[in-house]
Amino acid sequence: MFVLGLQGSPRKGGNTDILLSAFLEEAERLSAVTHTVNAAAEGVTPCLGCGTCEKKGYCPIDDTMQEIYFLMRRADIIVMATPIYFYGPTAQIKALIDRTQALWARSSIHKLADPGSRRRKGILLAVGATKGKKLFEGTTASARYFFHAAGAKLSGSITVRQVDKAGAINSRPDSLDEARKLAVELVLPYLAGKKILFICKGNSCRSQMAGAFTRLYHGDVFEVETAGTNPESKIDPIMEEVMREKGIDMAWLRPKSIEDALASLGRPPDMIISMGCGDQCPHYQGVEFEDWRLPDPAGKSIDFMREIRDSIFEKVHEMGHW
Repeated sequence: MFVLGLQGSPRKGGNTDILLSAFLEEAERLSAVTHTVNAAAEGVTPCLGCGTCEKKGYCPIDDTMQEIYFLMRRADIIVMATPIYFYGPTAQIKALIDRTQALWARSSIHKLADPGSRRRKGILLAVGATKGKKLFEGTTASARYFFHAAGAKLSGSITVRQVDKAGAINSRPDSLDEARKLAVELVLPYLAGKKILFICKGNSCRSQMAGAFTRLYHGDVFEVETAGTNPESKIDPIMEEVMREKGIDMAWLRPKSIEDALASLGRPPDMIISMGCGDQCPHYQGVEFEDWRLPDPAGKSIDFMREIRDSIFEKVHEMGHW
């Protein structure tokens, strides 16, 4: 499983950073894969209000936010961490929040379902210097709508008052322990689920469709990874188009190797399903293996891609009984 931390403080090594690190380190101890985006260092361009995402479904600003979209779509848990500035999040994390308008537009205007949204959770960590009663209300509201746009549900928060000087949160071990405890509560259920690895040759068509269908319809039961024996450089645009016809969003997906997919899972899968990669498909002792023997649609007509898509959908539907 993958946990993404979004660090909104411009102060490196500050209290928000320490609190987020406590959460992520505990998640790593449990074998989750983690990654931190430092919003202040990324230089995300603020939303320009151009309306392109609402009209065409993508953000035209070519900056590091394009990589962050990919990480957000990959994540099982997104942790937004920010100090409180004037009763709200920092400008750095707010720029990132505003740019998720592109994700909101894809789901709410273009009616495309994010396959990972069935299992993705959002967590808010916030630290404020004062003891104001409504200190965290504005940030909590922003976080709730941010996570909704990101295809996640706000599933927990830790808010800490009267912490200002750098490192002061270290004198509040109860808050750090709370972050570690929350990480355990959230991560363990993911790790207990069954893990499935779909494999095809290029990881650009068949395994990506199988992974998306499984996440969308069985994401509360299975953790899914996909891989290719010889991964392509990008996903097939015709595959993306035929999945869009079914209302499924394949944006920001990237082909990966079997080694990378296994690393993401954190442990061997419970099942490997081959789309038809033949002798190149790996077999592991104690891991169930199934071969769906589907022909490769890459380079063929869009109608053929649709046939393969529909065949995969039927097979994934049957997996609900596995």
